[in-house]
Amino acid sequence: MGPDGRWTTPSDLADYVYCPRSHWYRHHPPPEGPSRSSERSALGGVRYHDRVLTAERHLAERGGSYWGVLLLGVALAALGVWWIFRP
Repeated sequence: MGPDGRWTTPSDLADYVYCPRSHWYRHHPPPEGPSRSSERSALGGVRYHDRVLTAERHLAERGGSYWGVLLLGVALAALGVWWIFRP
């Protein structure tokens, strides 16, 4: 239960994890309604989060590739050191 006595729903938790500011505005809307500048700001926030989440998704999907390239580089470096100092 939250401090106001209401239950916290899974969608509230997901909204908060996505953006704490979005969660706060969802539960504390301005009394006069949204202004044009706040709607522009909200759209900018959506674009920002989409860009960040897309980058995170690409990194997660291609994480194995990065490790593979790193491992290949270490193996080639070790082979080069062995080649230089071979008996």
